[in-house]
Amino acid sequence: MASRQVVWLRIDAPAKPAAGQPCNGCGVCCAAAPCPLSRLLLKHRAGPCPALEWDAPRYRCGLLQTPRRYLPRLPAWAEPGFRRLARRYLAIGHGCDSLATTEEDP
Repeated sequence: MASRQVVWLRIDAPAKPAAGQPCNGCGVCCAAAPCPLSRLLLKHRAGPCPALEWDAPRYRCGLLQTPRRYLPRLPAWAEPGFRRLARRYLAIGHGCDSLATTEEDP
């Protein structure tokens, strides 16, 4: 029997794309579980990622958008390199890899 998880996202967030389609900032994957980068750097193990940020009209990764908010010891000069490495580590731009299925409230 498959388990179910409820995540709450903004009603104006985009719908989750199909696996393999370009990311549209729906936030489903980050709301369902922390990514490997969040687990490693923020020590977050379950539930929504604390770095998930709403930036209308989509969700964005706070570790990429505002890394020093979440990693205050990161020097300002290191931000561009950190962003580059994080995008590569998370395969940003390579399509949706979330296997989560979604449904709206009845």
